Amino acid sequence: MEKIESENLLLRAFSLFLFNSKHELLLQQRSATKVTFPLVWTNTCCSHPVYRESKFIAENALGNRAYIGARNAAQRKLLDEVGIPAEDVPVDEFIPLGRMLYEAPSDGKWGEHELDYFLFTVLAVKVNPNPDEVADIKYVNREQLKELLRKADAGEGGLKLSPWFRLVVDNFWFRWWDHLEKGTLEEAADMKTIHKLT
Repeated sequence: MEKIESENLLLRAFSLFLFNSKHELLLQQRSATKVTFPLVWTNTCCSHPVYRESKFIAENALGNRAYIGARNAAQRKLLDEVGIPAEDVPVDEFIPLGRMLYEAPSDGKWGEHELDYFLFTVLAVKVNPNPDEVADIKYVNREQLKELLRKADAGEGGLKLSPWFRLVVDNFWFRWWDHLEKGTLEEAADMKTIHKLT
């Protein structure tokens, strides 16, 4: 956090939201060994794109290299975190919905300052969580997510949500879920705006 605050360091990130055919969202609880936000509940998968020269050239030719890098990273991290192989999650199935700029301290020493790309997908997959990355997983429907929010707000059982996931839920979530259920998710997309949220 000291370097973030003194140098305004910023990372590009992605947050992937994976749903099953019943429109239930796959959530993960981050492992206890995570440097930032251990044991908090969050969206299906989140991390950062990596720089690769060959991919940079190919992406640049296609135009929106930042979005392409985010979806490639999402495919890679789905395997790393929840054990879903790349062939089960084709990148062209990831729908970009928007971007958010946020900053969040974790423990006084560590924190995050990120430009976060939101990616959605609806796929039937088998999961095999990596215990170094994920403590627990579960699918939730709309009402179960509302109950999870209520418990987090009340501090029941020490339940906590990641700050990025909470910002998404508070600002966009249920409108997006309406579009998901109607099959009109692309209509909810706004890739021109960078939402600055705290």
